[in-house]
Parts: sequence; C-alpha cells; structure tokens
Amino acid sequence: MNKQGRDKLENLVSKMQEIQDEIVNIKDEEQEKYDNLPEGLQSSEKGQSLEEAISNLEEAESSASEVMNCLENAMGN
Repeated sequence: MNKQGRDKLENLVSKMQEIQDEIVNIKDEEQEKYDNLPEGLQSSEKGQSLEEAISNLEEAESSASEVMNCLENAMGN
C-alpha cells in the first residue's frame, strides 16, 4: 500500500477512535442512569430498556475496536 492509501486509513482509524470514544461516553451515561434507578425500577420495563441499550452500546464499542484493528492491519500490509 502506498503512502496515500496508508494516510487515508490512518484518517479512518482516527475517526473510528472518535466514534468509539463517543459510544463509550453514551454507554457510561446510560449505565449511570441505570445505576441511579431504585432497585425496584431496575427490573421494570425502563430498567430493562436501559440494560438493552447498554448491551447494544457495548457491542458497538467492540465492533468499532474490531474495525480499527482491521484498518490498522491493512496499513501494515
């Protein structure tokens, strides 16, 4: 891969890092909301909805990390 291609991939990795950071921030906010719910409400529909959102955000965070790893591996080739 030439320098131009590596530069483009480095730019994408940087953007993905920003996206992953924002996902983590949102996930942390949702986790805080869940943690601040009274125990009885954590098992309510609202609590379950927050848990599902947190789980999906964790998956998105992991996927973003995987994408960055793939891009970084492509730069090395």
